[in-house]
Amino acid sequence: MRYSTAFSALTLAAGSLAADCNGHAELCSRQYSKVTFIGAHNSPFVGIGPSDNQFTSPTQQLDQGIRFLQAQTQDKDGQPEMCHTSCILEDAGSLQDYLAGIKTWVDGHANEVVTLLITNPDAIDITKFGDAFKATGLDAYVFTPESQLGFNDWPTLGDMISSGNRVVVFMDYNMDTSKVPYILDEFAYYFETPFSPTSDNFNQCNIDRPGPVSADGRMFLANHNLNIEVLPDVLIPAPLDAPDTNSIESITSQTDICMKNYGRNPNVVLLDFVSVGDAIAAQNQLNGL
Repeated sequence: MRYSTAFSALTLAAGSLAADCNGHAELCSRQYSKVTFIGAHNSPFVGIGPSDNQFTSPTQQLDQGIRFLQAQTQDKDGQPEMCHTSCILEDAGSLQDYLAGIKTWVDGHANEVVTLLITNPDAIDITKFGDAFKATGLDAYVFTPESQLGFNDWPTLGDMISSGNRVVVFMDYNMDTSKVPYILDEFAYYFETPFSPTSDNFNQCNIDRPGPVSADGRMFLANHNLNIEVLPDVLIPAPLDAPDTNSIESITSQTDICMKNYGRNPNVVLLDFVSVGDAIAAQNQLNGL
């Protein structure tokens, strides 16, 4: 279903039917664009290897309270596969299987708004992503705006929950909303701080992608996942540092810079190893809860 201001007006009162939105009544009246989410970076890559970014599965991340899942895809036999840089390096299965687990979780949690950020570096035909959403039934929950929304035009979480359109999907590159209208252009809505940060450039909140743009009118994502450079231009995650990296003190040391630069907290703080540290406590604090 497409979102419209008329529909929003009809559902405004109905938003109160959800006693809590993403676990908090205070968030029901807050616009999506004014909520901060802790995100799981490379959410499907689970384990203790050098290509793994999480210790827990995507559904366990959702159970923990994470509501923003980022994931990479690569082309495998013409289909989107959950692969980290290369399917030879790490293959976590098909996009359809990944989405199926999320759909089952969403089925069982009626008062939750979930966001997916999917990468498409191989420029796989966007309709194949749409096919995976349809095959799992997750397309029944997707949020589809009638046109591009401004920062202040997003519905509240209560609106989204009441409408049933409570899964928001973004893609970094190679999307086509004329073919799959609910897979939204990330960089039409967001900017990001530099990705794959190391200790040399960790505590900053500079605009990186999509290039030299104004922060005004955009949501933004702060990459707060520490990496170690083991060889020139070869980076791996830093799981042993996760208790410190994911502490409230470390997270807010970056978000305080963002607040100074832009007058607001990030919409997303992206972490590795979300099960370690203070992810949800930080999320609550950044939302004033």
